Amino acid sequence: MPNSIVLGTGSYAPERVLTNADLEKMVATNSEWIVSRTGIRERHVAADHEATSDLAAAAAQKALTLAGVDAAEIDMLVVCTVTGDSPTPSCASFVQAKIGASRAFAFDVGGACAGSLYGLVMADQFIRSGMVKKALVIGAETLSRVVDWTNRETCVLFGDAAGAILLGASEEEGHGLLAATLRTDGTMTGILGIYGGGSRMPITAELAAGKDAKIKMRGREVYKVATRLLPEVVADTLAKAGLSADDVDHVICHQANQRIIESALDNLGVAREKCWINIDRYGNTSSASMPITLDEANRAGALKKGDVIAMMAIGAGMTWGGAVLRW
Repeated sequence: MPNSIVLGTGSYAPERVLTNADLEKMVATNSEWIVSRTGIRERHVAADHEATSDLAAAAAQKALTLAGVDAAEIDMLVVCTVTGDSPTPSCASFVQAKIGASRAFAFDVGGACAGSLYGLVMADQFIRSGMVKKALVIGAETLSRVVDWTNRETCVLFGDAAGAILLGASEEEGHGLLAATLRTDGTMTGILGIYGGGSRMPITAELAAGKDAKIKMRGREVYKVATRLLPEVVADTLAKAGLSADDVDHVICHQANQRIIESALDNLGVAREKCWINIDRYGNTSSASMPITLDEANRAGALKKGDVIAMMAIGAGMTWGGAVLRW
């Protein structure tokens, strides 16, 4: 049975950079407060003409170029996002057309900040089944369109970007995705989400003018949940792979908050130096976060053949998970 290995990675961030100093002019906050509580110093914001599919296509093309793979070779294309171009068609359909992946079946995954991890595991299963030989998993968000820029607790957190991971079938044993764990607890839907604009709360003139279609978060509760669940799920996944925290060479995780990341690493028993951190430059880019981080580590030459990489992410739903792969 084939397993899936990473053939290429790519990422894209819009040109415009919004710094903490810029935010000080927009809302009652200051850079020191933002950095001390989140680790964020700046984030990228999409231009008016850029949609999520544009960011996704740019990241996808970089992954294909790095791997030396033509888009026509792709069998499966997944876009993980909560800010697609439109409710329907899927964002993946737009991306498929833009990059010329004419043979690929394409669909979206709405797993919020854990979306790209969910998409990665789904693609791996399609490859293991033999139905797919090459799969492109993209996390992409334009969260600036759903941020309440008057709420100083949330507007400082989020940014726009996209990351892509190209998976391919391989017969090489002991490499690629070794194990994964996915979790959901729907009893926590109220602590993080965008609640307006769906069938429960349809779009109206009042809704559009208000804040119910913007990100809402109960930050303290999210922090407590994330710091408890992330180390647990990674430990479980390592055990599935027959490994322990001592075997981990790198941690690639969703960049939600630097304090969450550091707490999870400490509880897991993995040195902080093994985790690639870029939240200071991107902020929280939701589903784009993990593939961007993997791409940066890959292009920096930090990932060597045989390295064990632990991945973790958590987002609205609450959805979370862990994965372990051998590079």
